[in-house]
Amino acid sequence: MSTEQNKAIVHRFFEEFSVNAVDELFVPNYAHHDPGLPPELQQGRDAYKQLVKMFRAGFPDIEMTVEDLVAEGEKVVARWTWHGTNQGEFQGMPPTGKQVIGTGISIHRIADGKMAEAWVNFDTLGMLQQLGVIPAMG
Repeated sequence: MSTEQNKAIVHRFFEEFSVNAVDELFVPNYAHHDPGLPPELQQGRDAYKQLVKMFRAGFPDIEMTVEDLVAEGEKVVARWTWHGTNQGEFQGMPPTGKQVIGTGISIHRIADGKMAEAWVNFDTLGMLQQLGVIPAMG
């Protein structure tokens, strides 16, 4: 596939950010690498669907925006932002009603037109500070 086709796959995933998109765009043995997540949420398409469900439950109005996409060969780098209102339980925490804006950068490996692997750097600390779970610094 061309780099433009690979970029379109990644862009579509962020645009939709849904279980259906994961079903259509990810290989069954998808590997996710994110130091902020427990290992059980990082191996396989079904595990990643649980992560999407967790975010959708906690932030029903979540929207993802791709800020930049850069591709070379089978790799696509995405710089993205997301925003949503914490209206449901999230990671065992009750809803706060607070709006959150988060950022991340991810590198996606595309194989045969599907997302096969990703390495993610997500601002978990910033999200938790905005939710009031961790005090903001200074």
